[in-house]
Amino acid sequence: MKTIKVSIDPNNPATLPKGRIDPERLNATSEQDIAAHQHIDETIALLDAAQFARRVRKRLGLSQTEFSHRIEVSLDTIRNWEQGKRRPTGAAKTLLKILDKAPEAALAALK
Repeated sequence: MKTIKVSIDPNNPATLPKGRIDPERLNATSEQDIAAHQHIDETIALLDAAQFARRVRKRLGLSQTEFSHRIEVSLDTIRNWEQGKRRPTGAAKTLLKILDKAPEAALAALK
């Protein structure tokens, strides 16, 4: 593999690598546009978290009620996760990751 050394002077824009942005479009973007994009991104993230929580539960072959009892989380919380109204955070998020990667060990530890 060939190594190439590149010198970049942040004060000289000509030495900066060419990016893949459209400066005109970037400059035309308003704060309202940015807020709308952030809202869309957050909505997609919630849906991804919902799909992940649902997939983990279904892989374990448990109903929402059984799953809520096994991991000691309220049924409403499970439903909110799976409907994308809320997303698991902190310890709950970590528990879902462990249940996804090592379900037998995680369920054995929760008994």
